[in-house]
Amino acid sequence: MNLFDELSNCTLCRDRFAATVTAHVPRPVWRGAHTARILIAGQAPGTRVHASGIPFDDASGDRLRDWMGIDPSVFYDETRIAIIPMAFCFPGLSAKGADLPPPPICAKTWRAPVLGQFPNVKLTLLVGGYAQKWHLGDAKTVSERVANWRARHDVFPLPHPSWRNTGWLKKNPWFDRDLVPALRRAVKEQL
Repeated sequence: MNLFDELSNCTLCRDRFAATVTAHVPRPVWRGAHTARILIAGQAPGTRVHASGIPFDDASGDRLRDWMGIDPSVFYDETRIAIIPMAFCFPGLSAKGADLPPPPICAKTWRAPVLGQFPNVKLTLLVGGYAQKWHLGDAKTVSERVANWRARHDVFPLPHPSWRNTGWLKKNPWFDRDLVPALRRAVKEQL
């Protein structure tokens, strides 16, 4: 069995997920081929993505595609874009109905070997704090990392495109004014 088959059949968190409010089974959700030039490093699938099995198949995905300036046909072309979250399965919901954080064991087990399968990546989008912390290895906040987006030409730290960040986006108009056009240019260059 190859690495991607092993990943697609992973049940490492079966007992953890069964103990959540949602009592669901693992369903790894990811996309990518070794030819991909863009890597989207997200956090973990949500409830809708868990149900559909399609990464960013929700309003967050609509916003992310808008930021990137591409339509779904390009976004889901795994020969060009790899979508590799920090945790491949929906982590479940807390008793209060909030998404649980990505289980660290997923990244510990899978991240390095899976990323090694994408040697052609030239641009990485770090969507949210979990992906940023793992890839950048610093103690900064998401706001600090996103504000420092010019630090590297091959990495764009992004806030999570969830509706929960609409207030943050309104408080930081430079994001739409400066970062989004630069992101679109970088995406277009790699496609």
